[in-house]
Amino acid sequence: MSDNLEHSFVKQLQANQNIIHKICRLYTNGDDAHKDLFQEITIQLWKAFPKFRGDSKFSTWAYRVALNTAITLYRKTKRSISTIEFEGRQHFTHDIEYNYEEEEQIKLMYKAVYQLNDIEKALVFMYLEDKDYTEIAETLGISEVNARVKMNRIKGKLKKILNPLGI
Repeated sequence: MSDNLEHSFVKQLQANQNIIHKICRLYTNGDDAHKDLFQEITIQLWKAFPKFRGDSKFSTWAYRVALNTAITLYRKTKRSISTIEFEGRQHFTHDIEYNYEEEEQIKLMYKAVYQLNDIEKALVFMYLEDKDYTEIAETLGISEVNARVKMNRIKGKLKKILNPLGI
């Protein structure tokens, strides 16, 4: 492959690597599994990059490839994903005006999201990333109406899980 193509890929990957890390965090438990999935997603992105036409943003395309890779690997290995509790991960925060109540709410939210299936997790993830329903639908390969309906159902599920906890 040409140096220009490789340079373009590396530049795009660096600009969007947080997307991949977030997806890895949702679908793995532990640092080794995270690194393995990150590497596999990167390989799949690289293999598919020459076919990337630019019809959508690179980030939308990367979401789709990353989610499909994560879900495919998940389905190959087992029927349920073991995920690590939010508390078990290192979180880098600043000491300035740290909000412990917010941290606890985030932990509870992750606990609730871990109970969702793989597609629901992906949808919630993209929703929390402020992606619009058009981009969510395009990335997940579903209609925009279906994405909205699924998200409303997920909100109902999460409310049932979180309401008894006072959230």
